[in-house]
Amino acid sequence: MSETLAEPYVTFPPTQAELPYDDGIPMESQRHKMQMDLLIDTFGTWLEQQQDGYASGNIFVYFSLAQLKNQDFRGPDFFGVLGVPKGERRSWVVWEEGKGPDVVIELLSPNTAQTDKNEKKLIYQNQMRVPDYFWFDPFNPDDWAGFSLKHGVYEPITPNAENRLVSQATGLSLLRWQGSYKGVETTWLRWATLEGELLPTAEEKERELANQAQELASQAQELASQAQELANHAQELASQAEQRAERAELQLQQTARKLLQSGMTVTQVAELTGLAESEVEQLRV
Repeated sequence: MSETLAEPYVTFPPTQAELPYDDGIPMESQRHKMQMDLLIDTFGTWLEQQQDGYASGNIFVYFSLAQLKNQDFRGPDFFGVLGVPKGERRSWVVWEEGKGPDVVIELLSPNTAQTDKNEKKLIYQNQMRVPDYFWFDPFNPDDWAGFSLKHGVYEPITPNAENRLVSQATGLSLLRWQGSYKGVETTWLRWATLEGELLPTAEEKERELANQAQELASQAQELASQAQELANHAQELASQAEQRAERAELQLQQTARKLLQSGMTVTQVAELTGLAESEVEQLRV
């Protein structure tokens, strides 16, 4: 008598649809929320030019099953991932996506600064192995720093000659920008190219495109005006040429009449003036 072996019970890791994605705790301040939005917004316009990639903030990033067991959920203020399909996520689940973030930014506050600079930094270094990690205090812009993962250990990123922090993982840089965002004038942390050109927000990009369209329309109108001026000038030249031709014709006819009156034949006058004999004949009347 043969025995039927029971199939082993396999437990699959939970998916993002089954996992919590928000702890319900609001960000430290309105400026922290605006700073996060600015980083996501500008990184997002850059991703529009890329084939793939994802950026978000303040949602959980799941990087290990042990983390699930301990309910040690982590929600970076900003993170970006390259080389993954675009699209909405409820949370970032490493075992679903196949990789973790390429860059993480934490926004410091009096309540989180020590954790962001120590505990979270070690998690991003040792467990999540995030290639580039930055922090920035929206209310104290001098407190900013960046770290690049080298041989498994974070090494400080030295600001370049233009005082920008370069992210090797993204090929972009971070700079402190004095300006107005959503009506708040202060020093913001912004993404830029390696040459220092700011990545625009969606609103700035739309405004730039509108300005370019307006400029092109103005140029087209100016070209049309110039074309009309050229057409008018050409018409004036043609009119002047026609008037000169008419005067020359009259002078030639007057000359032909005088020659006829002097006794020359029609044939002689035609040969001398270049007029047809029929035209000269009409002048005799």
